[in-house]
Amino acid sequence: MDGVLLEAGSGAARRRAPCLRARLRAGPALAILAWALAACAGEHTGAVLTPAAVTVPAEAPRTTGRERATSDADHAKLVASFGGEYRAPAALRLLTEVTDRLVKASDRPDQTYVVTLLDSPVVNAFALPSGRLYATRGLVALASDTSEIAAVLAHEIAHVTLNHASARTELELRSQLVSRVVADVLNDPATGAQLQNQSRFALARFSRDQELEADAAGVRTLAKAGYDPFAAARFLSALNRTVALKAGSGGPGEPDMLATHPATAERVTLVTRAARRIGAPGLGSDDRARYLAAVDGIAYGDDPGEGVVRGRRFVHPSLGIAFEVPDGFSIENTRNAVLGTTNEGSRRLLFDQVEAKADQGLDAVLKATWNDTLEPGSIETRTIAGYPGATALSRGKDWTFRLAALRVGDTVFRMIMAAKGATDPDPAFRRWTGSLATLNPDEARTLKPLRLQVMPAPSESAEELSRRMAVPDRALERFLVLNGLEKGAALKAGQGYKVVVE
Repeated sequence: MDGVLLEAGSGAARRRAPCLRARLRAGPALAILAWALAACAGEHTGAVLTPAAVTVPAEAPRTTGRERATSDADHAKLVASFGGEYRAPAALRLLTEVTDRLVKASDRPDQTYVVTLLDSPVVNAFALPSGRLYATRGLVALASDTSEIAAVLAHEIAHVTLNHASARTELELRSQLVSRVVADVLNDPATGAQLQNQSRFALARFSRDQELEADAAGVRTLAKAGYDPFAAARFLSALNRTVALKAGSGGPGEPDMLATHPATAERVTLVTRAARRIGAPGLGSDDRARYLAAVDGIAYGDDPGEGVVRGRRFVHPSLGIAFEVPDGFSIENTRNAVLGTTNEGSRRLLFDQVEAKADQGLDAVLKATWNDTLEPGSIETRTIAGYPGATALSRGKDWTFRLAALRVGDTVFRMIMAAKGATDPDPAFRRWTGSLATLNPDEARTLKPLRLQVMPAPSESAEELSRRMAVPDRALERFLVLNGLEKGAALKAGQGYKVVVE
């Protein structure tokens, strides 16, 4: 799989489907919380959603029956891991037509591609060497015109035409072989481990070089197909701004040195330079009106059945629960947990589901799912929001943690709040845990997915139209990013713009 644009996690390629399913298994506590703290701090994405790439074994240009079956199996697994296919005939038709146009302008016009639209709110796109292209509805929602979505597809097509998956696989196998020979055959485990660590850096550099090569090739294909070559820079800029919004602190964090993609800002600079070598801004078409017509009405954000954020509330109809976070927190539903952060980043929270035996004490659950030291005497078994619960305190070097495990019916949930430094977050933690409640069936039935609606601007004021955005916070910022507009930009009265509505 080539060219994953944006993923939640620090330098690790992780597929993300709509989140916190009813039977989700929680991973080791420290691993999840480390991810949560990093993500909220500005990685979820080159910052909170770290760009990453995954490689699968390359297929030969002409596949055997077994290889085709493997490809079909990979396809089915990928689609399932991203929430299934998303049915949006107009959007899929546009993606397919754009792909056909790009392929004719590519270095391999004989290659056949099939596009799949995935039902995931994550901004992501990737390709298999067989010619299968994938784009999430989250990515489609972010693009502002046809040339921007064409830029993404051209980048993924470039990965295929440049045989990047095959080259990466070969380097991975060679690195593993050398490390194994040194460790096992020459009986030198220390040197073998050192070589393996060095190979990780080599693979990261190799993958970043691939991304830059695909960026450059994609811009050339974009221009040759008659699209605006500067669209790649516009989309990457929107991606960077989305990352900053998700980071919660108003700006992107430091990129992971092992991240397989270069920093988004670096990519913007390089694709802009590549476009300028072709010509001045104004080249090619953006076909904005057609794009907006194709995406009008598509779902935006999480599937309500798998948990949604409404303001400071998190509601999960399938699990039958809801809670409200304290003032100052922004929360996001991810695949593994609900994550939250304050704007200044000094407090974080995590909510997830853990597996526990029916007869297992909740204090034992906390001990089993938390790999750090719990403060002696801090574990308390008590009723929380009407449910059996246990709480504890843990102090790390840089953070202080409050933890709770609550049993709601046959399900055990874990709630963790962290405060930077030695400050005990207990008051806010008690308000949060005390808000956990069984979801009213009537409320569950009334939950509707958010969707994009293209609205004509009543005036030149972005603030006026942004007030119609059904988002938990930063409505104006989100409106501007969603429409590829800079702060202070004046709208064109009567022209259509994307708005998130219920």
